[in-house]
Amino acid sequence: MSGFLPVNREEMLERGWRQCDFVYVCGDAYVDHPSFGMAIITRLLEAHGYKVGIIAQPDWKDEKSIQVFGEPRLAFLVSSGNMDSMVNHYTVAKKRRRNDAYTPGGVIGKRPDYALAVYGNLIRRVYKKTPILVGGIEASLRRMGHYDYWSDKVKRSVLLDSAADILMYGMGEHSMLALAEALDAGIHVSDITYVRGTVYRTNRANVPKEALLLPEFETIKKDKRSYAESFRMQYGNTDPFTASVMAEEYPHGVCVVQNPPAYPLTTMEMDDVYSYKYMYAYHPSYEKAGGVSALHEVKFSITSNRGCFGGCNFCALTFHQGRIVQARSHESIIDEAKRMTRQPDFKGYIHDVGGPTANFRSASCKKQLTKGVCRDRQCLFPKPCGNLKADHKDYVELLRKIRELPKVKKVFVRSGIRYDYVLADKNDVFLNELVKHHVSGQLRAAPEHVSPNVLTLMGKPSNEVYNEFCKRFERIDKKFGAKQYVVPYLMSSHPGSTIKDAIMLAEYIRDLGYMPEQVQDFYPTPSTVSTCMYYTGLNPLTMEKVYVPVNPHEKAMQRALIQYKRPENYELVKEALLGAGRSDLIGFSGKCLIPPRKIGGRHRGGAGKDIRKNANNSARKKRKKA
Repeated sequence: MSGFLPVNREEMLERGWRQCDFVYVCGDAYVDHPSFGMAIITRLLEAHGYKVGIIAQPDWKDEKSIQVFGEPRLAFLVSSGNMDSMVNHYTVAKKRRRNDAYTPGGVIGKRPDYALAVYGNLIRRVYKKTPILVGGIEASLRRMGHYDYWSDKVKRSVLLDSAADILMYGMGEHSMLALAEALDAGIHVSDITYVRGTVYRTNRANVPKEALLLPEFETIKKDKRSYAESFRMQYGNTDPFTASVMAEEYPHGVCVVQNPPAYPLTTMEMDDVYSYKYMYAYHPSYEKAGGVSALHEVKFSITSNRGCFGGCNFCALTFHQGRIVQARSHESIIDEAKRMTRQPDFKGYIHDVGGPTANFRSASCKKQLTKGVCRDRQCLFPKPCGNLKADHKDYVELLRKIRELPKVKKVFVRSGIRYDYVLADKNDVFLNELVKHHVSGQLRAAPEHVSPNVLTLMGKPSNEVYNEFCKRFERIDKKFGAKQYVVPYLMSSHPGSTIKDAIMLAEYIRDLGYMPEQVQDFYPTPSTVSTCMYYTGLNPLTMEKVYVPVNPHEKAMQRALIQYKRPENYELVKEALLGAGRSDLIGFSGKCLIPPRKIGGRHRGGAGKDIRKNANNSARKKRKKA
């Protein structure tokens, strides 16, 4: 019998089951690896004695596609997959992506737009009374009224749009087990209103008296300031120790009630989650189609922690995993690493040991584990808090243990490094270890921008902090003779960024002597502070006005400035410079970004010496021909 969970009725019957307890419907292909939410939740239920069948990427136009196992005994579980389905389908320019890494062969279109709502309604048309529980990233970030970038409007809670009974948000292990136990005990789904990490539907009369009332949906739909106020209230209630119950009212007395977040997993609970019988592979039925490429990036990677106290405003982690860091034990991680080394295709390289932020292995301060995170301040922004415990000893020890395992040639650290947290450490032991053992040529870091105004709105440290980190990295790199360097991630068109800010970034890149191959335009994904700024023009944390670049042409100019040397960007860069009164950056000196005219039949940017050299070479060739 296959080690995978059943994906059709025949496999269910082979196990001697007449009926599944839960049927998990997902927009991703079935990959049984703990980097995939579907794998974790289904194996969690299996470990607690429940029978689970999986319907991966059903045909949403065919009602028979979700009748594979018949009606489950307890409930349907529904997720769009590891990504929001709209982010999965569309670029920031709202153009359809060409492939889907979570689908066999990368084929696009195997899941619908707004997958959670489509799947939920498909199930409800067939099974009128069967409980439907929705979860995953799409559910988590769309749990209350939210701005939807792709339709450019405020949409209802996806709980209502999906016809579901209960929505699970955040990391769902605690809430999933509590719901399973309640349903198994015979409690009607409409009476399960007490589980942390869940959202449910009720009427105005049954909203808990202690609930914090958000502005009504019809109000936030029409008034952007009310939307920003509602978002601020939600943002201030994301901590499990301090959050209140919240309620949002819809027409006809319908209310959506959000319970406080589930408590963080203990180390023992985390260890249990990652000890289940994962296959660390995609389902073999996908082999003919070319497999599932999303697995290749994570197959030999290890999750060591969850949560992030970094607090970047463009990141949704605060709303999903929360700010309290949870970590696995060394023993659990070493066991997983040993299992990896026994896989036939293991080549000796562990691609990552990390999480949302690789070098976070504990809560930022002791207070968080009993009293929660601070509502009115961040741990690292604008400067590290005085109570911050910046210590990499545990992480360094863990990496050393993994390096010493037989068959392991190298252990990379590829998930994000918070360089301000590195600098807050009292010594350079971690940075020494990182440079010597865990980088392969390039270390990716994310300063995102250089403008003080933009960095403040991003919730990122000043550019001086990034520069100091680079200096330390270079000093240590020279000591080891490693010849490695830091590669910055940069973002264009974030709320607050003007053309002048973009030019400031272009000048920094010029002086750095580095031309980014890729640039990320700001992407307004659901439930981030920055997306709220984008939609409302207000910073919800201060209610101050924020300039927002929304014009596509201006956004194109900001993006072009970051890659000013590219010939195809010449006209956009020139227009931006002239419009900002910075014609001093058009010329042949080393400080100029672009020349005033075409050279040698194509536009050239960068240092004047290179331009003149190319021009002189061209002239010499013409004289020889003559």
